[in-house]
Parts: sequence; structure tokens; C-alpha cells
Amino acid sequence: MNSGLIRLDVHLTEADADAALRADVASGLTARPKELPPKWFYDARGSELFEKITDLPEYYPFRAERSLLADSVADIARASGAETVVELGSGSSTKTRLLLDAFREAGTLGCYVPQDVSESALRGAIDELAGRYPGLALHGVVGDFTKDLDRLPAAAPGGKRMIAFLGGTIGNLLPDQRHAFLTHVRSVLEPGEQLLIGTGLVTDPAVIVPAYDDSAGVTAEFNRNVLHVLNRELGANFDVDAFTHVAAWEADKEWLEMRLRAERDMEVRVEALDLDVTFTAGEEMRTEISGKFRPSNIDSMVVAAGFEPTRRWTDADERFALSLVTAA
Repeated sequence: MNSGLIRLDVHLTEADADAALRADVASGLTARPKELPPKWFYDARGSELFEKITDLPEYYPFRAERSLLADSVADIARASGAETVVELGSGSSTKTRLLLDAFREAGTLGCYVPQDVSESALRGAIDELAGRYPGLALHGVVGDFTKDLDRLPAAAPGGKRMIAFLGGTIGNLLPDQRHAFLTHVRSVLEPGEQLLIGTGLVTDPAVIVPAYDDSAGVTAEFNRNVLHVLNRELGANFDVDAFTHVAAWEADKEWLEMRLRAERDMEVRVEALDLDVTFTAGEEMRTEISGKFRPSNIDSMVVAAGFEPTRRWTDADERFALSLVTAA
């Protein structure tokens, strides 16, 4: 392994993450209705639970995207021709290995840039990828994809970048947040550079809802885990078992909402914020949205941010799409 080909830039420290958690929780618990951002699901236990969710028979999004990526990845690499592949929220980079293999086969790949909030996850991924792809430059970036994209390395002279934003994660953002994110992505790309974006598609709610409310209760445990995070990190005293998992399809907004419903009146103390919060019986707190899209909506969304739709691939059941868009 050539250590000269490996670099890790850290732009997000533990202190930064703690400050962001405090700000999000203070804002969310005092909002009406109450809400918490889904990024705080993913402590070590939350990540383990999500891995279990991806194996559940009801959870089709992960399988649909993975199958679609496997079927279309060679075509994506040819259509892109990028020398540098960037992945936002890369985690273990498992799905991206399909992309790396295809871009290497196409003869263009020179550098892979995984970006994630977790330094330990990035270090583990880079160590594994260094052994799998000798000679490939690996440049990890620890940061927040909503605001640290200007820290991404530029393409090599004569090359271009393709940013991959997979997993349908853009559906976790509210419409104004999606626009802000895509505009931010566009601002860091040169004309002709690209974004590959994964999106869940609007389909039968009878298929969507069970994917977020499985019969084994794993998603319910995952949802409630955010309260364990707040208890541990902020000295809160949530009675976790007093909250019920709710998954509801919002037809007018075309997104799935996950919520936590208080089963009784309660007072919650968040010691680190010097904050007391009241919940009434039946009150619901939103913890995640998962937006689903129509092809025309995807095109409108990316065009508004300064991209040109280039190619799109969808799975056979038309439940997931991969869209390659180019910076105009």
C-alpha cells in the first residue's frame, strides 16, 4: 500500500458534533410541533439497527437501489467518464465499490473521495479500500454534507468529478432544504461535472408504509434509539418505553413521516440544555421524513439548482431511480 495515495481531512470535530446536537435538540424540542433531525439516529447502536433494517423483507429501498446500481453501474461509468468519484455520507462505502469497479473498468478512475461525519467509519473504509484498490488515490473528508462541500478536493488537471449521493437520502430533507443542498452542490462543481442522485419513487403506500413499520419492530427500536442518544449525550431523562413508533404516509406531500408518540403526559428534563419539555398524551414528535419522487419532480428540482438532467435509470418495479445530472 502506498501511503502517499491516502489522505484524510477532518473538518468536523467531536466538539462541532456536540454543538450541532445541542442546537438541533434545543430548536426541535421547542418547535411546534416538536421534531428531531434523523441524523442523530446513527450512534453505534443506531447504525447496527439500520443494518438490520436493510435485511428486513419489508424494507425494499435498500435492495431496489443496490440491484439497480448493479444493473446500471457500467452504463453510469460510461455516461459519466469521471476521473474522481466523490461519495457523500459514504459510511462503509459498500455500494460504492460497485461504482469504483465500473469506473476502473471504464479506465477513467484515479481518485475516490469518501465523505462522512464519522472519522472512524472513514478510516475503516479507507483501510479496506486501500487493500482492494492498490494504486487508487483515496482522499477522505470528515464533514457535514449540508455545509462542508467546499472542502472537497478538486479534480486532477484535465479530469472531472462525479458526486454520488445515494440511499435516497435527499428524501430526508424538506423541500427548501433540498433546494439549498442541491444549490450548494452546484456551487462547488465546475460546469460539466456531475451529480449521481438516488431517489425513492412514489409507489403504492401499502408497500411504502411497511418498509418503515416492519412486523419485527426493528424500525420502531431504531426510531426510539434517538431518545437513548439524547439521554446519554445531553443528560435527558426520556422514558423511552413511553413512546410509540408511528409511520404515516402523507399523500399531499408525497413523503413518509416517522414520529414518536407520547403515550402519557410527561415532563422531560434535558440537563445539558437546562431545558424542561412537556409532552401531552398522544402528542407526536417527527423524527424523519422520507420523500418519494416522480421523474418530473426530480427534473424540476435539479434544474432549479443549476443542473441539466443527463440520464436516468429505474428499477423494474419503478420504486427507485438513479439520476445523473450535469452542472450547467
